Amino acid sequence: MMNYRQNTNQIKVGGILVGGGAPVSVQSMCNTKTWDVEASVNQIRRFRAAGCDIVRLAIPDMESAKAISSIKEQVPDVPLVADIHFDYRLALEVAQRGIDKIRINPGNIGGEDRVKAVADACRQRNIPIRIGVNAGSLEKSLLEKYGHPCAEALIESAEGHAALLNKFDFDDICISMKSSSVLLTVEAYRLAAERFRWPLHLGVTETGTSWNGSIQSAVGIGTLLNEGIGDTIRVSLTADPVEEVKTGIAILKACGLKKGGVRFISCPTCGRTEIDLISLAEKVEGLVSGINRDITVAVMGCVVNGPGEAREADYGIAGGKDRGLIFKKGEVVGTWPYESLCDVLMKMIEEDK
Repeated sequence: MMNYRQNTNQIKVGGILVGGGAPVSVQSMCNTKTWDVEASVNQIRRFRAAGCDIVRLAIPDMESAKAISSIKEQVPDVPLVADIHFDYRLALEVAQRGIDKIRINPGNIGGEDRVKAVADACRQRNIPIRIGVNAGSLEKSLLEKYGHPCAEALIESAEGHAALLNKFDFDDICISMKSSSVLLTVEAYRLAAERFRWPLHLGVTETGTSWNGSIQSAVGIGTLLNEGIGDTIRVSLTADPVEEVKTGIAILKACGLKKGGVRFISCPTCGRTEIDLISLAEKVEGLVSGINRDITVAVMGCVVNGPGEAREADYGIAGGKDRGLIFKKGEVVGTWPYESLCDVLMKMIEEDK
């Protein structure tokens, strides 16, 4: 299977490389008012602590654009993207204030003189531009041509916006083409991977709440990543955006594209289970989630598959009647009562730092 991401152009967003075989990065977007510098900085720090690589901020007005200077001063190590629609002056303002990337559609900011002004400002400062095509906001002409949002319409929209930038000698571009339909999103990105060499920003948009959105994002983004498509990702959830970061990282790990951090496994419950597996698994998962070590931790509920799976993990519990075996590096350490299993396991993990 072809690995398209190895062959895309490479852009630089602050200190993060995107495309050209660089590690797939995780993005999210603040839901704070950007002009509220304190709230925005606090959320960006939460993103960073969760493992986010790139953070986007809404820039609906000049007050928000001017706040970028103060935000950059307080979180200089986090690449920031300005999300801009319609008003090209906002793009010029954030470019002067140190923004690392701009998300804009050149076709909706006015005449070609305005597109040229933005392209020139970004070129002079080495600021890449993401062209963000969305099935819900396609140009009227494309809807009339195709009748409804489809992959070909998304591709044509992206090509048109990119052509405007190329006309003014700007090609430091990233492309996204999102839809609330997983199938349409996957189809559009597959076509884009065949046709474009610009790096691709993956995402399924408007996926809903954390539960439903995580499933749709995992299917859509995960499918494409496993086909070698996609250079950076953003999971869109109607939830605390920090959950977007956690879900994005989990998707990358499931696709074998991110190392580090704990790989946690636990079995489903069944009639053989004789310990409170659900509570134990949830407690252990929460405790190990903040550990930044490349280890596997298993919490298994019975003696059928449990000992084997736990033995293959770096650390593991295999439950029995009111008790459990604890494994370390494939060896049985001992047997403890159910109430002690979590504490014993965590002490062992901590001691091995």
